[in-house]
Amino acid sequence: MSVNMNENRENQLDALSREAERLATPQFQRIDAIAELNTARVLSAFQSHRVSDAMFAGTSGYGYDDPGRETLDRVFATVMGAQSALVRIQFVNGTHAIASALFATLAPGDLMVSLTGKPYDTLHNVIGLDTPRWGSLAFYGVRYSEDAAELPHARAAYIQRSRGYSDRAPLGIAELRRMIADVRRVNPDAVIVVDNCYGEFVEECEPTALGADLCAGSLIKNPGGGLAPCGGYVAGRAELVARAAERLTVPGIGAECGATLNSNKLLFQGLFNAPHVTAQALKTAVFASALFHLMGYEVSPSYDTPRRDIIQTLELSDPELVRRFCQGLQSGSPVDSFATPQPWAMPGYDCDVIMAAGAFTQGASIELSADAPMRPPFRIYLQGGLSYHSGKLGILTAAARIPLRKHLTN
Repeated sequence: MSVNMNENRENQLDALSREAERLATPQFQRIDAIAELNTARVLSAFQSHRVSDAMFAGTSGYGYDDPGRETLDRVFATVMGAQSALVRIQFVNGTHAIASALFATLAPGDLMVSLTGKPYDTLHNVIGLDTPRWGSLAFYGVRYSEDAAELPHARAAYIQRSRGYSDRAPLGIAELRRMIADVRRVNPDAVIVVDNCYGEFVEECEPTALGADLCAGSLIKNPGGGLAPCGGYVAGRAELVARAAERLTVPGIGAECGATLNSNKLLFQGLFNAPHVTAQALKTAVFASALFHLMGYEVSPSYDTPRRDIIQTLELSDPELVRRFCQGLQSGSPVDSFATPQPWAMPGYDCDVIMAAGAFTQGASIELSADAPMRPPFRIYLQGGLSYHSGKLGILTAAARIPLRKHLTN
């Protein structure tokens, strides 16, 4: 009996998978077209800055006079449509890069207005939302508001492109263009800082190309192309990027130091691959959206909605299903497939979080991974996939542990 039940479930999942791919095909075509445009932009930047094999050698110690590092900064700035960029393995994560951008912008007594509501959890301590902990913006006297009515008095207007752990939709280029124009109209002197995490190469251009003063993110998400071993970036106006460099290191040294060790080739090649790899992650997300829609679960974005970032949410409404999904995804991963994810108290979060991430680079969100805060509505945040085919297999492995809520014919 159990054998027949297993065979029946496998047959159901196979049928659902084929139908999900059929539903996803129009978005797949759109994603491929954008990837081609972005690849052309990256290739042009490499060529115009005369990237050569000699730039792949790294430096040690202080890291003075590193032509690869300096050229990568220029290439990255061109790709981002920015005056300048700071691309460094010394950034420990995207939060670190974003914090450096904020500290480059704000001084004691200044006002920061978040135009997209409460930011991602790990920035709460940076801002000092709950308590002005030592070293936070609040500790240094920076004021914070989420009231757009205070924008005329703001030194910095902060925009988070992705949804974080919230219900709102991510921001696309059209929405960002409108928001930037609105800020310029209300407060021409405000510095517009965009958290660009999960959004790079999803559309045809980046926030700095639309007029944002700074954007920042992680290299182990989209722009590292699955090859960057660590690091982050800040891009935008030259004087602000220089200040961010002095926040990363110290005043007077800024971007002049920072050994690259053996990372230059990986960072260059990862950036070159980034539009393609981002497209693979997007296809994985669209497939997951279509599959879980067919299984009867609430998903966001819908499979037929143009993408604004690489994140896909699946609302499972049950903590046990969240565990089962993450454990299934882990078992479908190439690395640590034997591990069993469990919720734990991760630094920077206000509740236990469960994560599945069988990745070659620890914590790399561009590789297939999922995380979920263990609180209602018990929603999975899925992202990544170095290749669509491996991503699809991982999703199906996770889906096999989740019950169907409706049949394919429904």
